Amino acid sequence: MSCHLAGEVAILQLESGIYYTVNPVGARIWTLVQQPVRVARLRDTLVAEYDVPPDRLEADLLDLLTRLAAERLIDVRDVDAA
Repeated sequence: MSCHLAGEVAILQLESGIYYTVNPVGARIWTLVQQPVRVARLRDTLVAEYDVPPDRLEADLLDLLTRLAAERLIDVRDVDAA
């Protein structure tokens, strides 16, 4: 469960009842992961939208996705393993 607040997003993890917030860039990522999407597609979309070196963006993106997955806010699937 989530809601947009002044450019940021507040996310409620329903099982724990803990709220998380993400900044505007995190909010954009949150919007993009509401539908299944490959990490490479996320990276390419964000590189096109933000003025940031691709290697820096990818590192930060993977860090955020890892944190969201650890808190069970997103599901990460290895499509090649299916």
